[in-house]
Amino acid sequence: MLLTALLAACCGCQHVSHCATTTKSPTGFTALFNGTDLAGWRGGETFDHRKLMAMPADQREAQIAKWTETMKAHWRVENPGAVNARQCACATTDKTTQGAGAADLIRKSAGCGSSRPELVNDGQGAYATTEKDYGDFELLLEYKTVPKADSGIYLRGCPQVQIWDYTEQAKFPLGANKGSGGLWNNSPGAPGKDPLVLADKPFGQWNKVRVLMVGTRVSVWLNGKLVVDHALLENYYDRKTPVPLKGPIQLQTHGGEIRWRNLFVREIGSDEANRILASHGNDGFRSIFNGRDLTGWAGPTNSYQVVDGSLQCRPHEGGTLYTTEEYGDFIARMEIKLPPGGNNGLAIRYPGHGNTAYDGMCELQVLDDNYEKATGDKIDPRQAHGSAYAMVAAARGYQHPIGDWNFEEVTVRGSKIRVELNGTVILDCDLSTVKDFMAGHPHPGKDRTSGSFGFAGHNDPVAFRNIQIKPL
Repeated sequence: MLLTALLAACCGCQHVSHCATTTKSPTGFTALFNGTDLAGWRGGETFDHRKLMAMPADQREAQIAKWTETMKAHWRVENPGAVNARQCACATTDKTTQGAGAADLIRKSAGCGSSRPELVNDGQGAYATTEKDYGDFELLLEYKTVPKADSGIYLRGCPQVQIWDYTEQAKFPLGANKGSGGLWNNSPGAPGKDPLVLADKPFGQWNKVRVLMVGTRVSVWLNGKLVVDHALLENYYDRKTPVPLKGPIQLQTHGGEIRWRNLFVREIGSDEANRILASHGNDGFRSIFNGRDLTGWAGPTNSYQVVDGSLQCRPHEGGTLYTTEEYGDFIARMEIKLPPGGNNGLAIRYPGHGNTAYDGMCELQVLDDNYEKATGDKIDPRQAHGSAYAMVAAARGYQHPIGDWNFEEVTVRGSKIRVELNGTVILDCDLSTVKDFMAGHPHPGKDRTSGSFGFAGHNDPVAFRNIQIKPL
């Protein structure tokens, strides 16, 4: 009764400014957990986010409501920030009216100075899933779990950054002894599946996690140690298609209690994403465009211009601009900026004459992802951005907004071509296996083993910069 009366008196304290709840985020970050309740979270499961979004609205809402009901039955908040902040502040500032002994009793009951708000799951129920979907982001959180527990962090709804008991011998064949933090649902042997180092802390201690996701490129730090280095996260639901462009962050339930705290997220914009991508694996690349003039380039040079350090096709002009040097196998990197409805292409192993899409190995399409909307014209899927023009279709929807720069990397090895756009692989094909061509038009150059690299302009001021090549 004494404590109840004291708390009631405290709640009526005059120091209102000290009684407010605040969840202080690191600079640039937003709190995912407010320290008080489950606001901002819904229920979810291991369920393809694309299929969820494709449902009719009423069915989707009913499914989410069902998940959320079971989520709320198994998740709780301990040391809620609102109560602790209010009680601790009042106990500290109201000693004159409550007395030092009473204030100390209030502080002890409220856990002042010893606890922070925790989001706790009992091991069952639906996953805590952010109501908001995220694209590129940096995630910070802490977790603490128990022996034989098994959990994870889903990125854009895809499993997962693994969390488990690294001492459970029964799961050593699955890799538990290698520790947490890996992208466990990647294919066996794929980069990122196993953590680079064992970084888990002993049970009873909090583990700190940092996740950086750009495109489908994921890096993970566990307790300050890099355990996944810029690895591609595979799409668990369909490994032939990339992870969705956007999706929720999910905290998995998997049979054992797990506690979470200090959950913060920071969304990453196009320019920062490009810098992150360009900073990885850049050894051996050399620039093939000096940013000033067309030295080292041949073809219709009068149809191109240098604008603010970028190479652009002049409006209403075109033709294939190509390097005077030829390449066999190589990796090319560049940044691309498209105007609405913009159309261009990358000339791969171009012979210096003819149509690069047919006489060269191929033209890798450079096209506004919203081309149909911008122009009113329909296209074949094999004409979309990143496609081996008229031969193999690329995945769509991974461009940055019009007006932003896109980071693209193209790998050519023998008859195989891979295109990675903004950190997501949108094309991975072998042209030697292609038998079906758009409009039945033959491609006599597709088996070429060397040639120039270049740009197949189509009258639009598409811009390229930071153009680099690494011969293989």
